[in-house]
Amino acid sequence: MNIQRNIDKRLKILNEEELENIYGRPCFTFEERTTYFTLSQPEKDLLELFRSAKSQVYFILQLGYFKAKHLFFTFDLNEVEEDVKYILKLYFYNKKIVDMSSIDKNTRLKQQRLIIERFNYRTCDVKIRKHLEIRAQKSASVCGKPIFIFREIMHYLSEQNVIVPGYSFMQDTVSQAITHEQTRLITIMKSNLEPHDIIALSKLLEDSEGLYEITQLKHEPKDFSLKEIRNEINRGEKIHYLYQLAKKLLPILIISNESIKYYASLVCYYSVYRLKQLNEWTSYIYLLCFVYHRYQQMNDNLINTLIYNVRRYSDESKLKAKEQIYENHLEINQNMKKAGQVLKIFTDDSIANDTPFHLIKNKAFSIIDPQKLMAISDQISKSTKFDETAYQWQYIENLSRQFKQHLRPILLKVDFASPLPNDSLIEVIDFIKNASNKGKPLGQYQSDTMPDQFIPDGLKRYIYKQNADQKKIISDRYEFLAYRLLRNSLEAGDIFCDDSIRFRSFEDDLLDEQQWHQKEKLIDELGLHILNKPIQEHLEELEMKLENRIKEVNKRISSGENEHFQIKKRGTSSRWTLKYSRDSEFTNHQFYDELKQIDIGSILHFTNQHCNFTKVFEHVLGRYSKQVKDDRILIACLIAWGTNMGLGRMGEISDIDFLTLAATSDNFVRLETLNEANDIISNAIFNLPIFKHYDIGEVIHSSSDGQKIETRINTINSRHSPKYFGLRKGIVDYTLVANNIPINAKVIGANEHESHYVYDILSSNTTSIHPDVHSTDTHGTNEVNFAILNFFGYQFAPRYQDIYGRVSKSLYGFKHPSHYGDLTIKPVRKINTEIIIEEWENIKRIILSLALKSTTQSIIIGKLSNYARKNKTKGALWEYDNIIKSLYFLDYIDSLPLRQNVQKALNRGESYHKLRRAVSYANFGKLRFKTEQEQQLWSGCSRLLCNCIIYYNACILSNMLTYKESTGQNSDMLKLISPIAWQHINLYGRYEFNKKHESINIEEIVQQLVNFKWPTI
Repeated sequence: MNIQRNIDKRLKILNEEELENIYGRPCFTFEERTTYFTLSQPEKDLLELFRSAKSQVYFILQLGYFKAKHLFFTFDLNEVEEDVKYILKLYFYNKKIVDMSSIDKNTRLKQQRLIIERFNYRTCDVKIRKHLEIRAQKSASVCGKPIFIFREIMHYLSEQNVIVPGYSFMQDTVSQAITHEQTRLITIMKSNLEPHDIIALSKLLEDSEGLYEITQLKHEPKDFSLKEIRNEINRGEKIHYLYQLAKKLLPILIISNESIKYYASLVCYYSVYRLKQLNEWTSYIYLLCFVYHRYQQMNDNLINTLIYNVRRYSDESKLKAKEQIYENHLEINQNMKKAGQVLKIFTDDSIANDTPFHLIKNKAFSIIDPQKLMAISDQISKSTKFDETAYQWQYIENLSRQFKQHLRPILLKVDFASPLPNDSLIEVIDFIKNASNKGKPLGQYQSDTMPDQFIPDGLKRYIYKQNADQKKIISDRYEFLAYRLLRNSLEAGDIFCDDSIRFRSFEDDLLDEQQWHQKEKLIDELGLHILNKPIQEHLEELEMKLENRIKEVNKRISSGENEHFQIKKRGTSSRWTLKYSRDSEFTNHQFYDELKQIDIGSILHFTNQHCNFTKVFEHVLGRYSKQVKDDRILIACLIAWGTNMGLGRMGEISDIDFLTLAATSDNFVRLETLNEANDIISNAIFNLPIFKHYDIGEVIHSSSDGQKIETRINTINSRHSPKYFGLRKGIVDYTLVANNIPINAKVIGANEHESHYVYDILSSNTTSIHPDVHSTDTHGTNEVNFAILNFFGYQFAPRYQDIYGRVSKSLYGFKHPSHYGDLTIKPVRKINTEIIIEEWENIKRIILSLALKSTTQSIIIGKLSNYARKNKTKGALWEYDNIIKSLYFLDYIDSLPLRQNVQKALNRGESYHKLRRAVSYANFGKLRFKTEQEQQLWSGCSRLLCNCIIYYNACILSNMLTYKESTGQNSDMLKLISPIAWQHINLYGRYEFNKKHESINIEEIVQQLVNFKWPTI
């Protein structure tokens, strides 16, 4: 009883499936027995050290299990009867063993020592355990999430060839690391917080006019409207003092930006009541991190608003200018006929020669207005063209009141900076700020007192107007030009904001000097092997590899071995193409037509019976809650969110009322719990027998792609995208799919580039499914992703829409193009190895910053991809990326299986999107949620519904596979059936959660499918 109580008190890190996956004794299939129980000659020599057949069988078992898990297990032979039968048949001529108990302890330990020596492993002794504690403490300072610390320890054990210690030790080590980190932080806080600082932090948890201060701060702007932005500025002003306090204290605490973000998220997840239940100093740490993150988020929101509105006004002015020019052309065309009539007056014989000229003018002007006639005469005589830019600035000037109202408050609130000491744009920004603070309009300033060095020469004639003998600045145009150039500079990285997450300087995103001094140690600990090599040696290896591949690929083309490479000639020019073949894996396979229709509620109930995913939905108040979780109501909430119908509509069409649903949703459904529940189901699918048959090219080959979702209600991250949403707005749900399973997802704006999130979504994956190869479409490519993913051990394998165009412009070699003669596939430029060598240390710093999560990965990769500013480090990283990319181009051209694998991986992502669109059917698939957080909840819930459907299908396929293998039947066709299917799932109708769910008996389903007539695939 006491032991169980101690176990329950231990920190929960892994769920049952993850625990079994790491610590459970392997359950081999026939193929796995062949792999793990086959003995090499040295292993056969070790086997001879044991005399009895029983001890020899036990040795082979221990050896095979160790190869699979690098762990030892204690078991009786009758527990592994199938493995024993296989070994006896393979090595002992089906000899019988009477005593099926375990062998004696001394023999078992001797076998383990021999196996450890054979594979050069070590046990986790006292010295190593001390190293683990130190490693865990360092990891806790990088990120406070238990699973992150656990994985860092596991990575260290793997690198050092150390046998993983027991789970209870790992729990204690992680728990102690978290406690040590909290104690360290609290000690620093107690030494540095003044009494008035404590009072200011405590006020955040006080009730203010019926709403807690912290609750008001959690609210985010719904859109870019003036009202929302003013509210955001007010929220920033309320926490400005505490933000300055956080800026002073957080560097002393020495925690990473990832930890700051994690602690800040806990404030968002916890209610005020729950925060008050924490240790007061712990709550101060969380609140300080929240304030720091929220204030920077506020600046991000304001800068995004400025960028959005400047772009909107610019686009409007361009559209209006085009419309004005069109109207002018239309008017001139209409007046041209009248001008012709005026010309005819001079050839009209009925008009006497002595007629006074003023009478002729009057007659001409009766036909057409004098100004219009003048415009036509200029058009004819001078070939005058309409100045579209002039019309744009004229329209901008008319919008002056509107853009000042929307943009000037942002300029006054945000502190902008530049890496240049005397930046002309910063000078004009400060000038506008000072003028506004004094309440003096810009129009009242003399032109020669206004900074004008920022005005490009080509635009001066639009910003100035000639007034008598001097030029005068048009103040409204002058101000808008400052906003427009500020937007351009922010997006290019030339201007930044220190108090920001996304728009701070690139240098601030990297490791600080103190961490950088420990770079060699950090590189070794993180297992970044490429960075350990001397760069000259590494480049020599890459050169040999690339140059050899260029020769090999061209040789196979010229000899005809690459039969899928075709050259098509058109006149004197030629162009090559690559043939593809269609995928043999089908979504919504007719196999599922044989299954009985079942409702989505029963699917979730079935999945929960097997995976128990609802256990992670803990009340927001934790143990202090009096509300008991009801799985029926929780599942109703998940379906309401995931199908996009909402809690209100679910209350109308189900047997659970809205108030009950809302209370359960508010208390139990959070992004944190949803992600954990999705991980549980994904890991459960991972452990099913069918999973490994979804490997592509014998590895886990993932893909990521964004699904465009229209939003009916504007939110801060909803954006226009005419291609996908027409005149409306929407978001993108970016999903990582591996072996048909959606293992991670992130909601991003429709204006954000998907390529910035490729590494982010891979590195933040918390399931047990770790891809080796990753594919995207062209949208997932940029100038750094090949390099970044290569450093972290992934093979990046995108699909290009126009591979010929890409290769003909972007294939590089280590020699000058002239060196390659008339090869069919040859480089267009030589790799600049000098810049890579020169900037290698800076590249290492970027990669280490990504590994240590010093910033959000998407931000740093976005800056590396997009910055217009010339930067040697960026250029060097791009050049390194060109090497890895060129190697991939050659493999892609040379290998049909690679192209097929890439296409198959991407097809699986598309299939998942179809399933998710079918699941999220309500409101015609248009999101109706009001905030970005609600959109995130929808994403998590819809992914969970899809995961449950995939789990149900995979269970059927796995049981069918086991049945066929046990009966000696061919199961090859079964392995080609995708678990992504929904024609047998009823997603519609009235939901009845209080009735007993329809039971699902997988064995009965398998028996029904035994006689299924397989179609030709």
